[in-house]
Amino acid sequence: MNPDALAPGLALPDYRVSARMPADPVENKIHEDALAREMGFRGGLVPGVTVYAWMTHPVVEALGQTWLERGTFAVRFARPVYFGETVTVSTSVAERSGGAVTLALRVHSADGETCATSTMALPVDPAPAPPDVGRYPAAPLPAERPPVSRAHLAGRSILGTPELVLDEAAVRAFLDRVSESLDLYREPRGPAHPGLYLDLANRALSRNVVVSPWIHVESQGRHLGPARRGERLEMRGRVKSLFERKGHEFVELDLLLVAEGTRPVAEIRHVAIYQLRGAAPGRAVEPSAR
Repeated sequence: MNPDALAPGLALPDYRVSARMPADPVENKIHEDALAREMGFRGGLVPGVTVYAWMTHPVVEALGQTWLERGTFAVRFARPVYFGETVTVSTSVAERSGGAVTLALRVHSADGETCATSTMALPVDPAPAPPDVGRYPAAPLPAERPPVSRAHLAGRSILGTPELVLDEAAVRAFLDRVSESLDLYREPRGPAHPGLYLDLANRALSRNVVVSPWIHVESQGRHLGPARRGERLEMRGRVKSLFERKGHEFVELDLLLVAEGTRPVAEIRHVAIYQLRGAAPGRAVEPSAR
């Protein structure tokens, strides 16, 4: 699609998609039927990373690779999406000013319930200067992860750094997981899927502490340049804040995705409920907790 044709109010074609239940066990049991049903859900919840990846599909179709290079994003998850459930991603042009364009997206179920909302934008050049990589030092992951707690997270000035090498297997596995069909991600030197960035953001929490069940709530940030096939990625960061809301315990992470140890790829603010109201990690909670 020609980005110049994106007039304010224009509705883009809907994108319909669903997710299959993973065949292998997962550590975060909120994604498995047994615990999710004990908590009052209909079944296992599709990860927020997958839902976000779906939302980027119409954005990249409309804005092209330029959005992967310097675009911004803000996504919030409102209600569960269940495995096997077909949802619709609706996209419209929220704003157009000169060369800048902002898209508004909504994921909704068959009965019209809003499951997630997002704004994704392509700002006008020049973009603000990228963060200093030196302010986000890499650190080793713990040899043994402790159970998550407010006290432990408050005491970690720097998080251990999860890594990912973008080899063929890792790229293909993620594209299959999120049912991505766009060809540019399969090119030999094509860009990495931006959903991988939030997947690594999740690991910045789950590779530092043992935490289950937990829920990804929201993320926002900007792209600083695409990650490409064959590169080694590091998700560096720190705990920015810890807070309680309606009995749930939240963590906010300040993250920088770095390629090959030197090049910033994306800055991300990542928020999750690490302990649901009325439950210790790994235990079921009352249905009202969500």
